[in-house]
Amino acid sequence: MSSKFNASVPDADSLVRLHLSESPYGASRWAVEAAERELRRVNIYPDPERSALVGALAEHWGVGRDRVAVANGSDELVLACALTLGERSRPGLVTTGTFPGYRSCLDRVGRGCTAVALDVGEFAERLPEHGIGYICNPHNPSGSALSRVDMDTLVARAEDSGVPLVFDEAYMDFADPDTPQVRDYLSSDAPIIALRTFSKAYGLAALRVGYAVGAAALLSELAETLRTLPFSANRLAQAAALAALADQDFLRGVRDANAAQRVWFAEELTRRGRGFLPTTTNFMAVDVADSALAQNRLADEHGILVRDAGLFGSPGYVRVSLGSRDDLLHLLKALDDLGL
Repeated sequence: MSSKFNASVPDADSLVRLHLSESPYGASRWAVEAAERELRRVNIYPDPERSALVGALAEHWGVGRDRVAVANGSDELVLACALTLGERSRPGLVTTGTFPGYRSCLDRVGRGCTAVALDVGEFAERLPEHGIGYICNPHNPSGSALSRVDMDTLVARAEDSGVPLVFDEAYMDFADPDTPQVRDYLSSDAPIIALRTFSKAYGLAALRVGYAVGAAALLSELAETLRTLPFSANRLAQAAALAALADQDFLRGVRDANAAQRVWFAEELTRRGRGFLPTTTNFMAVDVADSALAQNRLADEHGILVRDAGLFGSPGYVRVSLGSRDDLLHLLKALDDLGL
């Protein structure tokens, strides 16, 4: 892998960053101002119970506070779920060709996992043999979302089997509001959880705020695990997320701008005869002859960072964040120049 792709190099921020699904729209002014105010109180520990943010999220989702947990990014919640939920003597169930964090967390805590192709029927059939399941919806790195029938199938199987099912909905804020999601099933008795983040559409990636919403019994267990790291969600992050949540006009603007950029980029790729996967998110999987080579040459020769989807088990595509129009035009020209 190219040394320039390593985020630790000093000039990484000066490169064209289309590899981490970062928002080109920044964050709400309210959120930035809230974080700045908290700089005056960095000598004081943050609220270990994240009370204000938990309450605001509960109101936002129309659920009780006992059905919400806040953590240091959704990555911390992926690990906390692996540590905590379901029959821990049984392995977890994940899908191939997606975010590798589910598998690495399950392996690291000693549960192990079974990986199956992204086939809802097979996943639902295998779920009862396992202690927990993880589904990425919308899917990373393809950008696709589950259909209503598929979502019904998975939730029903979790309810019938009693096996907790974790839906990673990190990119759901970019999808159409009628996209099937955990929010639609919270009145059921299914052992399901949604993982959400303020890193993507809300533009707070550097502050690391994620949260879980779902079945009260599962959230109670999850909250106890999170209390082992009582100050992991820092003071600036909690304040900024609370302000960001209140600025839904900003979020709608980001969603609309991203949707327009998605249409434009798809048209540009089509005009150039380059394949891609349809997406509901703020990234697009773009067809290339050799995804690892494309990732490295784009970084080395053009200063553009993209993500080789082969690292997710989906070779032949690079995942491209829907950044600014100038950055995307720079990428398109670089791909043409490289002949990849």
